[in-house]
Formats: sequence, C-alpha cells, structure tokens
Amino acid sequence: MSNDHEAYFDQGYAVGYGKDKGAFRFYLMFVLAAVLLAAHLLNGSRIALALAIAASLVAFYFYPLIERDRARLGANQYGIFVDGLGIIAWRAISDIKLYTFAFRTIEQTEIQIALNRPLPRALVADWRRHSYLRLLMMLPWRMNERNVVRVTLEPFAAPPETIEDNLLRQWRRYSVVGAGRR
Repeated sequence: MSNDHEAYFDQGYAVGYGKDKGAFRFYLMFVLAAVLLAAHLLNGSRIALALAIAASLVAFYFYPLIERDRARLGANQYGIFVDGLGIIAWRAISDIKLYTFAFRTIEQTEIQIALNRPLPRALVADWRRHSYLRLLMMLPWRMNERNVVRVTLEPFAAPPETIEDNLLRQWRRYSVVGAGRR
C-alpha cells in the first residue's frame, strides 16, 4: 500500500452523489418550470404560474443531486456524517449493516445505523436545523421508530458494499465498542 493511499484512509471516507443518479429530475423540472413561467408571462395564465411554482419546488427538492462534488455520507475520527443530519458519534453506534429490500418491483439498498442512545444525544454535530431551506431538499436519511438511522444508498457514487466496508472499517478503527464487533 502506498503512502498516499494510507494518508487518504487516515483522513476518513467520504462519498457524494453519483453521475446519472437522478440529476435529470432536477434539470427536467427546472426546464419545465422555465417553460411554464414563460407561458405565464406570454399569456397571463394563472394555471401556468401555479404549475411553474410547483415544478420549481420539485426542482429545488432534487437540487442536491446535481452537487456531485460535495460529500454527502462519510466517516472520520469523530463519527459518521450524513448530509442534512450531522455527525453521529462512534460511541453512540451499536451496529452498522447493509439492508436490501424490494419496494414494489424495485430493489433498494440502505445502510442502517443502529443507535444506542436517542438521536439528539448521539450527534456530535447536529445539522438538522442548520438551514430551513435544506429541509425542503432531498435528504438521504430517515429515522425509524427503533432508533435506527436509515440511509438510502441508491443516489451515491460508490456501490453499497463499498460504502458498508468503508464505514465498518472506520467504525472498527475509531470505536472501542465497534472494535469487538464484526
């Protein structure tokens, strides 16, 4: 292993959204909003204005998918960071596992991060209330009633198994609790 490669792993792991992972939804809605706004300006149609506003809100929701250069999920010495959520401390994590399930006819994969304490106490940095506008955008995570953070892996650039391997490696490296597991 080269020194550059080792230095990269010392800094942690980060992954952003992948190319062709849904950015077309943003661009499609943006163009539709522009066309409908032009129709409103030319004809004065209130229906076109209402549809333009709706299309621009949908485009705003999918905006994070076009920002491919930003890390959206990763891990470092402080814990796992998830876009729009914050940094989950290593000591607050009781398990990390990859979970694949079928939703109608589509197979979906997510990483599930089980917490051993309530979410507000598990976060080293809480980004949930950082920006109210961010709450209107697509978030890659959701919380279930069993105190598990579920991160959908479909839009990310790396394969699900690679993401899981890297998060587990970081967990074993930085967590005393995680060192005895897996």
